[in-house]
Amino acid sequence: MQRSETRILTTHAGSLPRPAELTRLYARRAKGEAVDEAALAEAGRKAVPAILARQIEAGMDIVANGEQQRESFVLYLRRRLTGMGGEGSRRPTSDVVAYPKFQERMRQQAAAAEAVSNRDDLPKCIGPVAYQGHAALETEIADFRAALKGFEGRYVEPFFTAASPGILASIVRNEHYDTFDRYLDAVADALKVEYHAIVKAGFVLQLDCPDLALERHGSFQDRPLPEFVAFVEKVVDCLNRATAGLPRDRIRLHVCWGNYEAPHDRDVPLEDILPALKQANVGGFFLPFANPRHAHEYKVFERIPLADDQILVAGVIDTLTNFVEHPEVVADRIERIAQVLGDPRRVIAGTDCGFDTSAGMGRVAEDVVWAKLRAMADGARIASDRLFR
Repeated sequence: MQRSETRILTTHAGSLPRPAELTRLYARRAKGEAVDEAALAEAGRKAVPAILARQIEAGMDIVANGEQQRESFVLYLRRRLTGMGGEGSRRPTSDVVAYPKFQERMRQQAAAAEAVSNRDDLPKCIGPVAYQGHAALETEIADFRAALKGFEGRYVEPFFTAASPGILASIVRNEHYDTFDRYLDAVADALKVEYHAIVKAGFVLQLDCPDLALERHGSFQDRPLPEFVAFVEKVVDCLNRATAGLPRDRIRLHVCWGNYEAPHDRDVPLEDILPALKQANVGGFFLPFANPRHAHEYKVFERIPLADDQILVAGVIDTLTNFVEHPEVVADRIERIAQVLGDPRRVIAGTDCGFDTSAGMGRVAEDVVWAKLRAMADGARIASDRLFR
């Protein structure tokens, strides 16, 4: 992974707005309707170079394919893993249940959207899990590599996302394995294929692990904190096994508390989970520090520092509000975080999460997304002038 050697580099968390027709096709398919698979595949392929161009125009240094060829940051795996089928369900998070009027408003908004849900139309695990998505993965990698050829010298580094075994196992209910741990192990063994292929292709691997914070107020909302921390440690162990043999400086771990607009007042504090997260054999952590619930938590690194060889991709742009952050606000956030880490070269500016983690579910209008990314790039330049002079 590149460091911010002479200036603060910029990146984002992976998912970016998809074209309307692509979103429509994904949403229809997720609801069980028949779609033209060839047309869907072609729309996804054509969206990759377009989304790459938009990132570079907005000033992003470390770029991705925007997850254009996936309907969701995690549920794309229903088509790449065996054992997925039937109709599953997912428990609502405790912060939403605590506010019934808000919960009803959230339900109405979701029902009105043409989108892919991470809560409805879910599969469950009904058989042995193994990887079968080799062709889809190879196509996705090849299409991104082809798109990058048109932009040589205009970006610093490409990255590629892949879901954590913990978030897949939390969303897709187990009805096959005799224990959850065996289910989790099987998912991790299957996803090893993706992790290794991504790094072998020359991309930085971003492990998307909202489960390592989100599931405290999700699956573990009625259980004591030590049980959740044990879950985090188990998932981290699975990730370490699945990425064994890969250089840790080619892997960044993205953790968040759920990319949805809600109270979030049941979120687990970062300080409670950071020691477990630090057991991950990765070169960097990607954490959200722009949203109102977690903006203060960068201070935890004063008490629990990262390893000397690790970087922090710091979320300085909120992905759930249509406010466009002022570049000076962005610069202030970057500078505060750099001061705590003690070295601006170890800080990369990022977004709190993705802008469209499930197709059509993004809260930020597409044109505002690009304005927010430009504001981040402008803020990074301001911070760089102050931190590297």
